[in-house]
Amino acid sequence: MRFVSWIVLGLVAGILAKVIMPGRDPGGLIVTILLGVGGALVGGYIGTRLGFGTVSGFDLRSLAISVGGAVLLLYRLLKRKRAV
Repeated sequence: MRFVSWIVLGLVAGILAKVIMPGRDPGGLIVTILLGVGGALVGGYIGTRLGFGTVSGFDLRSLAISVGGAVLLLYRLLKRKRAV
């Protein structure tokens, strides 16, 4: 069940990150899920270091941390794409 919750959290975080960041972004459903899960990992790491907490389940704080990490990843991805 924990695996399914990571997929759902990744999907929701990836969709919200794509809504927040305008512009041409890559991917479909799988890339959106991977963006959200990657955002949860990055956001959880940064959040732990800054004292905000970790991604511990499907709650509002974890979703906010995941979306923040996904926006950071999407920003880096779009920045790299424009430079090429």
